[in-house]
Amino acid sequence: MDVSHLLDELNEAQREAVTTQAQNTLVLAGAGSGKTRVLIHRLAWLIQVEHISPLSILAVTFTNKAAGEMRERAQNLLQVSVRPMWIGTFHGIAHRLLRMHWEDAGLPENFQILDSDDQKRILRRLIKEEGLDEGQWPANQAQWFINARKDEGQRPGAIEHMDNPLTAQWVRIYELYQAYCQRAGLVDFADLLLYAHELWLNHPQLLEHYRRRLGHLLVDEFQDTNSIQYAWIRLLAGDSGSTLVVGDDDQSIYGWRGAQVENVRHYVRDFANVNTIKLEQNYRSTGTILAAANALIANNEGRMGKKLWTADGEGEPITLYSAFNEQDEARYVIEQIEQWLGSGRRANEAAIVYRTTAQSRLFEEYLLRASIAYRVYGGQRFFERAEIRDALAYLRLLQNPNDDAAVERVINVPARGIGQKTLSILRTQARESSLPLWAAAGQCIKQNQLPPRALAAVQAFIQLVAGLHDRMIDWTLGNQMQGVIEDSQLVSHYEKEPREKMESRVENLRELVNAAEAFVMPAEDEDAGMTELQSFLSHAALEAGETQGEAWDDCVQLMTLHSAKGLEFPLVFIVGLEDGLFPHQRSVTEAGGRLEEERRLCYVGMTRAREQLCLSYAEVRRMFGSENHCRPSRFLDEIPSELIREVRPRMQVQRPWANPKQPVYRRTDRAVTQEWPFQLGQTVNHKKFGQGTVVSFEGSGEHTRVQVNFIHAGAKWLVLAYANLTPA
Repeated sequence: MDVSHLLDELNEAQREAVTTQAQNTLVLAGAGSGKTRVLIHRLAWLIQVEHISPLSILAVTFTNKAAGEMRERAQNLLQVSVRPMWIGTFHGIAHRLLRMHWEDAGLPENFQILDSDDQKRILRRLIKEEGLDEGQWPANQAQWFINARKDEGQRPGAIEHMDNPLTAQWVRIYELYQAYCQRAGLVDFADLLLYAHELWLNHPQLLEHYRRRLGHLLVDEFQDTNSIQYAWIRLLAGDSGSTLVVGDDDQSIYGWRGAQVENVRHYVRDFANVNTIKLEQNYRSTGTILAAANALIANNEGRMGKKLWTADGEGEPITLYSAFNEQDEARYVIEQIEQWLGSGRRANEAAIVYRTTAQSRLFEEYLLRASIAYRVYGGQRFFERAEIRDALAYLRLLQNPNDDAAVERVINVPARGIGQKTLSILRTQARESSLPLWAAAGQCIKQNQLPPRALAAVQAFIQLVAGLHDRMIDWTLGNQMQGVIEDSQLVSHYEKEPREKMESRVENLRELVNAAEAFVMPAEDEDAGMTELQSFLSHAALEAGETQGEAWDDCVQLMTLHSAKGLEFPLVFIVGLEDGLFPHQRSVTEAGGRLEEERRLCYVGMTRAREQLCLSYAEVRRMFGSENHCRPSRFLDEIPSELIREVRPRMQVQRPWANPKQPVYRRTDRAVTQEWPFQLGQTVNHKKFGQGTVVSFEGSGEHTRVQVNFIHAGAKWLVLAYANLTPA
């Protein structure tokens, strides 16, 4: 049989992986090295060359999208239907097994799968029935605890808690939840793999059957496996199974949700006679981008080691922009995108990538100003996010307590004991008395129409909002926003969620304070007699109402670094490269490899870029209403200086972590010397544009330009010699 079509398009390392005769093979596949192609061609090789039955192959990956792509590409290569084959996600294949062997698994035949919301709802009810205070034992945290234990393969009885009353209580909730699910015939998402693993452990004859039946295992994204997934693969393979796993220890970025990069190294230890093959030829990025990524990731210890290279050219230098502040950073990035579009390139070829979701707000704002379509990939626009809507609802109540939608949104956020039954009483009173909910609530209190506990809770809510209104009536908008967030205890409310989700919500609330602090009321709103608060709320509603681009539209892509995994773009901006932001503050202060995972995250972001990579940071960034002077990210010191073109040279800073072999950058423009009439950050006046702040200089001599961010006119570039600027 002619099998040239399986090998002709592959490089030497890829061919070795596809045709390997080793029982167990680890393919260390660098970014952009064609790992999916290797996996599909390996599957086809087993069938067409080694004459392995398609039903004897298990190919597993992590997402439905990846599994669908695997099926489609395998079918195109084999020219036969792959429907009967075992190709899918870990959870999808586990579900298939449990449907086939429900009785052996101890499940009812028609067991139902719980989604995340239903799981949380059940936990909330069980916590209440147990007489526990949900403020102290929140359902979100219980859900995280239970799912994390299941990912470790632990049922309640296997968790040690004798000396820890806190853990003992979570285990008790886990026991109650598990008993409820068993009575009701329910299985949650984390249960699927655990039940499938227990199925084989408890029925050795069934395990032996599947070891004979599924003798060839192909696993994608192996660096993302958690404990139960690794144990499941190891158990199925046994001593006789043949495995080929594809992964990259340098791209393991999901430790916060249970992924264990150590599994890549454990595979070499736990499986017999492992043959390791490295895919290092990159088909995506330029030589310069790869050299920078290689230099960065080399700082991680314990790597299995590989070095990406390309047969294509070196490409352009990496651009580094040292922004005066976050507004200057956003302005620069959007200006570069405008130049990109002006050169005939498409908007969907450009991506703005950031560490935290809160960073999207300014880029959304500047893209809207420039009338450039954009899409927040895998997430919501800033003003559409739940925590932002909650905070704004409180602000709306300060403006107008008769806003029923705002009352309904936050009357029990954070939870204060006002449930649907109480709300129903308030709605009935409002309808019968033709009153808004706020007034109806006051009437119910006055007429004692609520049970004592609900009465106290509604009264406390009204007092909270009224107190906010009285205290903040003369405050600035930024102080009002910060006061609302603090007094409503929204931060404490969201701190009860799993850490990664909690941090994102809290950072978004802090960015909302920044948005309020920086808000400038448009002249037309002022002319219409609107207050600053009214203007800001209108601005937020209009931005939330703007429809963002769909996946198929030609629009700039905004995304977190985690969302960028698996994607690629000709032009990539990685923004906010500041210590404490990226790497994130917790990675600097916590042990356990957090800093190394942040470095891998930066590596992933850099290797998304095909043609141009632009890095930026702000020297000053406003956080929660106050300005902070930032240190450039330590990751910038790990990129060789000859690969970088600095748009605006950096200020000299002391970096105790810096590589002594790398130069410490100094700002070489003269904006900080006495030869200039103004300093960066200085407030100035202009006859036409009014008051503003000096944010940047460029050029020299008579061609020197100064950028001023004017309060009412926005950012302007002016030729310094003719600018007619005076100190404020």
